[in-house]
Amino acid sequence: MDRYITVCVAWPYANNNLHLGHVAGVISSDILARYHRMQGDHVLMVGGTDSHGTKPSIRAKKEGVTPKDIVDRYHKNFKESFDKFNFSYDLYSITYDQYHKDKVKEFTKKFYNNGYLYENSVIRPYCPTCGKFVADTEIEITCPVCGRRTKADSCDCGHVPSEKDLEGATCLVCGGTTQQKENKVLVFKLSAFKKELEAHLKNNEGKWRQNSINETQKYLKDLQDRDFSRDLDWGIEIPIAGFEDKKIWVWWEALLGYVTDTMRLCEERNLNFDDYWKNTTNTQKRIYLCHAKDNIPFHSLFLPAMLMATKEDYFLPDVMVSSEYLTMNDAKISKSAGNAMSAIDYANEYSTDSLRYYLIAYGPEKRDTNFTLELFASVHNADVVNKFGNLINRVLKFKGLETLPAGKVDEGLKKQVADAYKNGATLIESLEFKKYADIVMELVANTNKFYDEQKPWALAKENIEAFNDVIYTCAYVIANLSNLLEPIMPDACAKLRKYLKLDAKPCFKPIDVQSGIDLSSVAPLFDRIKL
Repeated sequence: MDRYITVCVAWPYANNNLHLGHVAGVISSDILARYHRMQGDHVLMVGGTDSHGTKPSIRAKKEGVTPKDIVDRYHKNFKESFDKFNFSYDLYSITYDQYHKDKVKEFTKKFYNNGYLYENSVIRPYCPTCGKFVADTEIEITCPVCGRRTKADSCDCGHVPSEKDLEGATCLVCGGTTQQKENKVLVFKLSAFKKELEAHLKNNEGKWRQNSINETQKYLKDLQDRDFSRDLDWGIEIPIAGFEDKKIWVWWEALLGYVTDTMRLCEERNLNFDDYWKNTTNTQKRIYLCHAKDNIPFHSLFLPAMLMATKEDYFLPDVMVSSEYLTMNDAKISKSAGNAMSAIDYANEYSTDSLRYYLIAYGPEKRDTNFTLELFASVHNADVVNKFGNLINRVLKFKGLETLPAGKVDEGLKKQVADAYKNGATLIESLEFKKYADIVMELVANTNKFYDEQKPWALAKENIEAFNDVIYTCAYVIANLSNLLEPIMPDACAKLRKYLKLDAKPCFKPIDVQSGIDLSSVAPLFDRIKL
């Protein structure tokens, strides 16, 4: 049966340039999308820029521009960065898009009509100078735990401020002192779905990473209803009487972007949306949610609860792909601390294939991992240049070799290629991307070893038939590496397919290579990094 795959990529927030840590957190999405396309599955990879909330508004007021001006600046950076890193989005959108806003309002009405949104009265910080209630990200307090000044949504020491901590906070918009006042809010009845969410976790925990399971279980123990509305200037209006002056909290609406993006793509491509997101069609579905660990409860609890709140038999996202953190020089990446590594700067300076390889093979898949330029350069030179790049050069640029000779493939290496596809498919679908990179590089290493042991430089003079077999065997492996490494190094693999006159569209199964191919256009894939 055909599989219908939706790959959902976490939405970067438009308050600064995209950093390498975000790329590390969601690189899994592109591995999965490319792999499933190679398998012939129906794949939609969706995501975009999270544009609403307080931070764009605060920066816009400081710069004398509109929030949209701020958001568009970073949206452009995000798109350029993802393009540089070869993320194969089917749709990269933005949450202020009118299609998304209209669809989110439709969802909101369904939640309300089905009884899952209710009015409540809470104490919130009010700025008398600005004349409005302000969000926790718009005010600054002194942390009662560490004593440092911090924004009121959370402190770097880990403390999450309570309502009491917000008394006498400083408004970041005007600099005045806030007051605590009663405010009307709209609340999503998240607690109503506790049993269903527990069952959803139990049914799918074999597909989830352990950090997703642990975080979700922690929140499920005391699942609380959560505010749905916010007092914001910049966001999606709530289409419910009495709440027209409020906006939808960005987390609720951005999560729905995965659904609205798919709806839009299906309309544009004449596809059936239900094949991807509804149980009403008899298709084999899989929905991957790719994000960093700080976003786990939103993806594992908020999104499925909203889908259930529609009462429209949605297929609940079944695979949580939650990464750990990438650190820089052993320090947590922080935009405010100024050590956020600009993804576009690295992409402009170094091979994005090599950066992708590092973030997959040495990245924060299951634990926090460190990035330094020295570590990256070492991995690039040792693995990418000396192993993979060297194999291509020594085989396809063998001195005096102008065309690929006909030969017989070594059975041992042929079996290793077949095993790499078989075991690789299992590893990717089990979210073991680092192990996948390891087995492919092991194939590279074994092919280099085969080459060294056969000594083709000697065979070229002594036994031309044996020489042809060695070169053709290695070329066969290289042809298949253009498939196997496609999810990791798409640029290099596209060049290999062009050099070897292979089908431009990769597939995830063993392929042959034709003899007689002109090798004169083959050039080195990578340069060494010298620091």
